[in-house]
Amino acid sequence: MPETQRDEDAVRRYVESLGLVLSQIGMQRMAARVFAALMTTDEGQLTAADLATQLSVSPAAVSGAVRYLEQVGLVTKVREPGERRDHYRLYDDLWYATFLKRDRFLIMWRDAAEEGIDALGADTPAGKRLAEMQDFLSFVLKEITSLYDRWHEERSRQRAAEA
Repeated sequence: MPETQRDEDAVRRYVESLGLVLSQIGMQRMAARVFAALMTTDEGQLTAADLATQLSVSPAAVSGAVRYLEQVGLVTKVREPGERRDHYRLYDDLWYATFLKRDRFLIMWRDAAEEGIDALGADTPAGKRLAEMQDFLSFVLKEITSLYDRWHEERSRQRAAEA
């Protein structure tokens, strides 16, 4: 397969554009830029020094951003054999892994609602609001499992068609 030439100026503009979109939907600005930089590398991983250079920011800014991205399950820290520097890598099957981690948050949120219903009383206005939240989160958790299954079936079909 012939190697594709990249317009590095266009890539840099796209990294900033994607970072801006991600920050507009709630991601921390620097984390959004770091995530965008990782998404646009063919390898799907970079060192903190590479990220700092590419984004023209301090290593401290990168450190905080990757810490946030690790916490929300978008990147993982890896060490290449024989190297002393950490690399930050996108997860394989990134979207599935990320949303699976969100399941745990939804479960914790649903369980916290249940605790609140017990504390406030199911018949109080606040207890009813929490019951509505708990019901919604229970529904989402039930439906998301089916969604994950359908996603894997779809990806399997796509990969089989590509082979």
